[in-house]
Amino acid sequence: MFGLRAWPTPIVKPLWPFMAAAGITVFGVWKLQDIAVSSPDALKDPKNPFAASKAKQAAH
Repeated sequence: MFGLRAWPTPIVKPLWPFMAAAGITVFGVWKLQDIAVSSPDALKDPKNPFAASKAKQAAH
């Protein structure tokens, strides 16, 4: 490509621990948020935008 040489630079191999940690962190925060939003105190809060959908799921 116009005189530029393609170097076999490893990208995924040295960064896989960081990618795995990022995935685990995102999953953990997602689950904690879901638990916090569906707590009884949060379901009573009128400012909770997920209260209606969580109450509908709890009714089933």
